[in-house]
Amino acid sequence: MERITSLQNPKIKNIVKLAKNKERHEQNLFIIEGARELSLALSAGYIIESAYVCPELFTKTDYPDVLNSIDENKIIEVPQAVFDKVAYREGSDGLLTLARPKAHDLNNLKLSDNPFIIVLEAVEKPGNLGAILRTADAAQIDAVIICDPTTDLYNPNAIRSSVGCSFTVQTAICTSHEALGFLKEKNIKSYAAELQASQWYQDTDFTQPSAIVMGTEADGLTATWLNNADARIKIPMRGKIDSLNVSVSTAVLTFEAMRQRGF
Repeated sequence: MERITSLQNPKIKNIVKLAKNKERHEQNLFIIEGARELSLALSAGYIIESAYVCPELFTKTDYPDVLNSIDENKIIEVPQAVFDKVAYREGSDGLLTLARPKAHDLNNLKLSDNPFIIVLEAVEKPGNLGAILRTADAAQIDAVIICDPTTDLYNPNAIRSSVGCSFTVQTAICTSHEALGFLKEKNIKSYAAELQASQWYQDTDFTQPSAIVMGTEADGLTATWLNNADARIKIPMRGKIDSLNVSVSTAVLTFEAMRQRGF
């Protein structure tokens, strides 16, 4: 097993570089921090290139056997001072791995007979993306379609906030026009969330094949979705603010759909 003790080691410097989307894309690598997250990635068939372990911290993990699935030649031991340099979160269990991303094509999605899908347009905050993936996993929906994203599915903060659900939920990345065509081809009704809509979300029939379409907190959905979705729906806002965080709104709509479906 290799051991690295220097903060100036090229491998350590490269992990720091992978915080940037451009580097992740060029190197075709991304970071997974945490043993639970790694276990979920392995179950989903992700290829692990290397694993950095801090023994002092890894003794606290609830998933001590996860390294048994990694080639010992790919495991690198580092002291806590070095691990702290590359870690993204507090209270880490001392495991950080580099993995190969997967393709996320619409045609690869496997849908149920009565699918429910979350569509995100131009999602910009990795924390919101991760929280929505966590909701998608909890509700066991069919897929999340990410349209025209301004953040990266493999952003370390997206993976962190998803607590590994980045690897448990089917995802596709495409343009809004491609997503619209896909939904129409599959006869899936699309419901655009909009503050000015006249239709309440709880009065919407989600028992049929359905997709909720969520926009950014700052600007909402573009005309592409507002003009082409099958309906526009809204959540009642009874206080002094006029909107919810997009991840919260997505959870409200998703679990109303699950309630209607008897889940």
